[in-house]
Amino acid sequence: MIELTDVTHHYGVRPVLKQVSLRIETGELVAVVGPNGMGKSTLLGVMGGALSPVEGSVAIDGRRRKGSEEEELEIRRRTLYLPDQPWLPGFRTVREYLLSVGRLYDIPDSRLFEHVERLLELFELMPQADQPISGLSAGQKKKVALSSALLTDVSTLLLDEPFSGGLDPAGLLALKRILRHRVTSQKATIVLTSPVPEIIEEIADRVLILRDGQIVAFDSVNGLRQSTGLSGSLGDILERLLYPETADKLTKYFQEPTQ
Repeated sequence: MIELTDVTHHYGVRPVLKQVSLRIETGELVAVVGPNGMGKSTLLGVMGGALSPVEGSVAIDGRRRKGSEEEELEIRRRTLYLPDQPWLPGFRTVREYLLSVGRLYDIPDSRLFEHVERLLELFELMPQADQPISGLSAGQKKKVALSSALLTDVSTLLLDEPFSGGLDPAGLLALKRILRHRVTSQKATIVLTSPVPEIIEEIADRVLILRDGQIVAFDSVNGLRQSTGLSGSLGDILERLLYPETADKLTKYFQEPTQ
């Protein structure tokens, strides 16, 4: 479970998050959406401990983030935060890197070796397994970063833009299925950001909509349909909630000029 209480954050210029309070239940997959620059990545960074909020607090499984050394260490054992563009050691091979991440999380070698092989095969990285990461394409590097996150047994995954970065259709399919499996079968808690409504509608239990650093809505897709009175797709709902001006401009654009 993740709880945020009155979280406010800024970078010295303007507020990015404004007194955000929310609760994400254990075993829930939540997708965070909103326009660029409205606080999505900042929100995940605050949850992941990469950023300390200017005001407010974050608690994961009842332990306060940065509350004490013991609490923070326990959160780090149970939580993995993967930013949109993570640093990867280019001089290490793919296999070496994945094994090092698994050992960092105390996964026994007997299980670790087998899981690494399955991930390499699933994400079609077997030909690159013993090559330096620096020589991989952007999409392959994305698969390596995702594999390192999925390799762990953490109960909470915080993933910034996991479906972006050049993933091919096979990679997208594999990631969607794995994330839903982690939630339904292992009761993991997953928070992710994505700009693709179709993917979110397919996998998310609830959708958190941010605009101007504040929560516009936080509900299931069906709940959003009921509250907005819109019966269309999630894309239609987001269009009306986040981009009403653009929708109106498009309506005017498609109107035939009168003679």
